Amino acid sequence: MLKPLADRVVIKMKENEETTKSGIILAGSSKEKPQFAEVLEVGPGTEKVKMEVKKGDKVVVSKYAGTEVKYEGEDFVIVSQSDILAVIE
Repeated sequence: MLKPLADRVVIKMKENEETTKSGIILAGSSKEKPQFAEVLEVGPGTEKVKMEVKKGDKVVVSKYAGTEVKYEGEDFVIVSQSDILAVIE
């Protein structure tokens, strides 16, 4: 598994639903980039930045945040903790 450094976090993006609330099925090109993710690994933080998320948290991230990485055939995103907007409880 990828082990992030400093205040970085490895996340796995969650797929958006393909059907709207009214039952309309969206074509692949009309779907927006997902903003919901699960935290897989958390860096140790820094002297100035205390880590507020933990492994397993469900989070909302900035739309175009992070660096996409393919590792062992899976897609991950590495973001700074500051790119995480909220934890879903």
